[in-house]
Amino acid sequence: MKLYSRGQLVLVGIGGAVLALLIGVGAGLIHAPAAAKGTAVGSPSLTVVEGATAMEVNSPASGSALRNAEVAAEYSTDEKENIDIYERLNEGVVNITTEQLYYNWFSEAVPQEGDSGSGSIIDAQGYVLTNKHVVKDAYKVYVSLADGSRFEAKVVGIDPENDLAVIKFSPPKNVKLTVIPYGDSSRLRVGQKLLAIGNPFGLERTLTRGIVSGIGRPVSQTERAQDGSSSTVVIQNMIQTDASINPGNSGAPLLNARGELIGVNTMIYSPSGGSVGIGFAVPIATAKRVVPELIKSGRVARGWIDVSTVALFSDLVDYMKQNGIPAPVDAGLLVSQAKKAGNADRAGIRGGTTQVRTRASSFFVGGDIIVSVNGVKTESDAQLHVALENTKPGESVEVVYYRGNKKISAQVQLSDSAKAGAKN
Repeated sequence: MKLYSRGQLVLVGIGGAVLALLIGVGAGLIHAPAAAKGTAVGSPSLTVVEGATAMEVNSPASGSALRNAEVAAEYSTDEKENIDIYERLNEGVVNITTEQLYYNWFSEAVPQEGDSGSGSIIDAQGYVLTNKHVVKDAYKVYVSLADGSRFEAKVVGIDPENDLAVIKFSPPKNVKLTVIPYGDSSRLRVGQKLLAIGNPFGLERTLTRGIVSGIGRPVSQTERAQDGSSSTVVIQNMIQTDASINPGNSGAPLLNARGELIGVNTMIYSPSGGSVGIGFAVPIATAKRVVPELIKSGRVARGWIDVSTVALFSDLVDYMKQNGIPAPVDAGLLVSQAKKAGNADRAGIRGGTTQVRTRASSFFVGGDIIVSVNGVKTESDAQLHVALENTKPGESVEVVYYRGNKKISAQVQLSDSAKAGAKN
């Protein structure tokens, strides 16, 4: 028998193993591991998952980038814009609730829940812009923030002519308020996207979207007081929108696509009481004009003509004709009385001399009939307020009126509407 040395046996064993390995590879029984395409083998930052279509990136920065990319792919540009505005500004919208005093059968004052609405934080000190009708007749006013905290607020000033009000609360020093920035309502165009954030039906910080449906709308608003009396004003240049505005949205911000405040949601047209896509907002251009005065003095000083008037109507025109004092026009403001030594009296405007009583009022006929003030037609008391809305005490305006068939023009230096007792 032939004997082999130990070295020979080792060589034969190694050769057999190599031969078996080569045969296995050639037959496809053994697979050599391969690195992922474009990936360095053994890199600690990448984990290749067999059968996966993507690689998990272990680096925190890279992971954030991938997640952002996924979000970007999930939402449209318009949706991302809406989400961004809501996340940045929803905490700048407050819920406003009020208490009002009512008197029971024993003439005792009883606090009860009053009106509610929304408001925009316009200053880091806690000033909030809202509607006047949200806080009217309020005994107490409360502001609720996004975190649920609730603060008592005070009414700083109101402007009934534009249904605007400014209230203020005092946030704790460690609370940083979200302030909603002013925009420019004069640049609005029909078709432009709008967003509204408010508290409809108590559902806090609800976002709705729409477009500018119309601009420059004059809208009449009638408000009833607790004593049963009512007053009507015409708010000029209102923004019409189809963004859903429901009860509780009054005073809420109307925002443009940059998240700027361009209007204060004020009212809706609705036969049913719910939103039907016709809402109106006071333009921020109006608010920017009056807010500084409201904060400084609590009211807006406007000019006034010292007269009491009655809008002509068909029965009154017929009555005057039958009594020998025919009206030269069918529409205008009949001057019932001109305040003695007042600005109208000094300008030569005369009141009536014959008293007439109706079921609801008493006034004088035979006076001058005003047909325009400051270049604006005056066929109603609301139009007279419109004509004087942007004026200040001490300014002079042209008043055009008829005395008999004679048309006369006079310059009247305006008095202060508040001191004159002008009804808002």
